[in-house]
Amino acid sequence: MSKKKEEQQRQDKIQQEISRIHLPRGKETFGIIEQRLGGSRMRVRCLDSKTRVCRIPGRLTRKLWVREGDIVIVEPWEYGGDEKGDVIYKYTPTQIFFLKKKGQLKQLADFEEF
Repeated sequence: MSKKKEEQQRQDKIQQEISRIHLPRGKETFGIIEQRLGGSRMRVRCLDSKTRVCRIPGRLTRKLWVREGDIVIVEPWEYGGDEKGDVIYKYTPTQIFFLKKKGQLKQLADFEEF
């Protein structure tokens, strides 16, 4: 394959990835993973100024791999929503750049300072 064709396919993949960005709906919120606690649980600092102990639901355990510092979408639990939640989605670096550029993560700059 020629280099131009490979480059075009890579650009198409990035555009496709950007066009399908999942945004928080309803009670969902953005969060940053602070600490892994083990057993698919982690401490997440959410952009609604709360720190939650979140888990990865069973249907996503093998699909969703996260590390400290990743930006994710957190869905608070119906009961105990201020303390616990589920990690629903993890953003790729390209998606994070796009969200920052579009202004979706304005609060994130203030958040990372402390």
